[in-house]
Amino acid sequence: MTREPYPTARREEATDNLHGTPVRDPYRWLEEPDGPETKGWLLAQAELFNRERGPQRFKSRIAELLRSGSVGVPAWRGGRHFFSRRIPDQEHPVYYVVEPDGTERALIDPIGIDPSGLTTLDAVQPDKEGRLLAYQISVGGNEESVLYVIDVATGQRVEGPIDRCRYSPVAWLPGGEAFYYVRRLPSTEVPENETQFHRRVYLHRVGTSTEDDVMIFGQDLKMTNYYGVAVSRDGRWLQVSAHEGTAPRNDIWLADLTESPVDRPELRVVQEGVDAQSALVFGRDGVLYVHTDRDAPRGRVCVADPAAPAFGTWRDLIPEDPEAVLSDFAILDDLERPVMLVAWTRHAISEITVHDLETGERVGEVPTPGLGTIGGIAEHPEGGHEAWFGYTDNTTPPTIQRYDARTGETTLWAASPGAVEVPEVRTQQVVYQSHDGTDVRMLIISPAGEASGPRPTILYGYGGFGLSMTPGYSASILAWVEAGGVYAIANLRGGGEEGEDWHRAGMLASKQNVFDDFHAAAEHLIATGVTTREQLGISGGSNGGLLVGAALTQRPELYSAVVCSAPLLDMIRYEKFGLGATWNVEYGSADDPEQFGWLRAYSPYHHVKEGVAYPATLFTVFQSDTRVHPMHAWKMCAALQHSTTSERPVLLRNETEVGHGARSVSRTVDLSADSLTFLARHTGL
Repeated sequence: MTREPYPTARREEATDNLHGTPVRDPYRWLEEPDGPETKGWLLAQAELFNRERGPQRFKSRIAELLRSGSVGVPAWRGGRHFFSRRIPDQEHPVYYVVEPDGTERALIDPIGIDPSGLTTLDAVQPDKEGRLLAYQISVGGNEESVLYVIDVATGQRVEGPIDRCRYSPVAWLPGGEAFYYVRRLPSTEVPENETQFHRRVYLHRVGTSTEDDVMIFGQDLKMTNYYGVAVSRDGRWLQVSAHEGTAPRNDIWLADLTESPVDRPELRVVQEGVDAQSALVFGRDGVLYVHTDRDAPRGRVCVADPAAPAFGTWRDLIPEDPEAVLSDFAILDDLERPVMLVAWTRHAISEITVHDLETGERVGEVPTPGLGTIGGIAEHPEGGHEAWFGYTDNTTPPTIQRYDARTGETTLWAASPGAVEVPEVRTQQVVYQSHDGTDVRMLIISPAGEASGPRPTILYGYGGFGLSMTPGYSASILAWVEAGGVYAIANLRGGGEEGEDWHRAGMLASKQNVFDDFHAAAEHLIATGVTTREQLGISGGSNGGLLVGAALTQRPELYSAVVCSAPLLDMIRYEKFGLGATWNVEYGSADDPEQFGWLRAYSPYHHVKEGVAYPATLFTVFQSDTRVHPMHAWKMCAALQHSTTSERPVLLRNETEVGHGARSVSRTVDLSADSLTFLARHTGL
């Protein structure tokens, strides 16, 4: 059957000459979202998608599995603790406080703020005494966080709105009268195309105008810098850190606030111009603990004197493990023998070990519920013998576990509140070889019981920014596997599963390794009988959208179907849109002749060729995405529709009033159902 024609997309003769190389861009006009031609094309694409969509499978089952809800790791302040929870049928998690007597109250309910569901809670930070709470919200997916402060006892707002606070940490001074935070310069003070950048660190005194805020750091530094700021529990030490964009390195400065005023802190260099990442934790014992990958790509913990924190004084407490990545630690000191709990991921599986706080000697391990993922270890800021950590795996919704160092026992402290029937699945981790002989791991989730021949399979990957793909509860994965499919997650280079060296083996000039690892994963699944080429779909979002975009242009014959979500696809012009300028430390810049060569070698949009039978492809993009501009998917969709000789469809699902990050549960269900329905149709599930 001959498919209906695609919506008309004009091809223009836009060509840039970059470093002596002509680069064609026939759909440059689709970079203008408000242009009449773009709007008409998007409307026609929406009509096509709705005609092709067909009955939405999986929707009710995904919604049912999401009724598990969720629960977050507690933060302890004074006698209170704070946490998030989402109950069944709630669109967003709610942030709560629990009083010392056990009374629980909701503090921030996004639906209470905005019944439309378009408002999301981006960040929270209680003050050191638990009396005030800073929180940040944004609307419609734009992630442009606005900061407020409320009185915890009354729920009354005492501060805000303070705008331009996207990705801002909040570092309270003791007493709750002031905090340090990060804010962008006003748009009136920067060029029009740089309004997303130019951050500064400020001191704000609660109850005063932001006009009176004092800038303490960031002047004359790089416009793409992100800043971290933290104040020790006793209020003595201020640390400020700076990352150039998303670079895997940072600079750190430290000030003693007993020796200089809080509005003019004398910041001294701890680490500057070093190709490594470090973070400082000020112990209750007066020791400075340094979590670093400096000379240790998998991470280590060092100790130093905060008054003299130069690198040459650092002493190993927890040395680097040759096979596990050190991800977090917590100190329990209300014991005869104080200990440090150290969280690791060993080939993407989490574990926690127990060490003597003085010597670093390993003295035990923390029992965990299974082979899964541990998130954030919390302790009492004033000290104690207990710790709390999040845990999830492929069949376990988020839980909070409590560890008691006096007994050595781990117990369930809080479970996700919804009771759901989770299907039985079989999970295995396999090792396969990439093109250059590198061993790569992959998690394969399949129906329980004996394997019965090849099955429709989704292969998922990310491979970037040092982010690790670890086991976790996913309604979409479970719904797919319950229906008879297989879901595979590859731990590609570019991620953080094997430490910083693993990340760097898949960035900049080495980015092709990520795509080769992915192709090899697909070939392994086919060679071992898990699936066939006709039954293999691939899926990825954001940097993972770049991954599957490169996969479908490099090896179109290897994949039957593709879901490409919020992707980067025009790697020649990506820096000109959204937050792209902060990612050139990961990908490279087309302004540099050598780096232009890296990008041009794989940029998916520029490798679409006429006369090729491309896989069935669904682009899912979000109109309010301020990180990755939807133009990437729009241009790539037009190029594929023009070029493919296949009868398999190329479709665009363009969603408004949502962005790159958090969204309501109902919108999550719709997106997941549409994606799985498309993959099922074109893999034979």
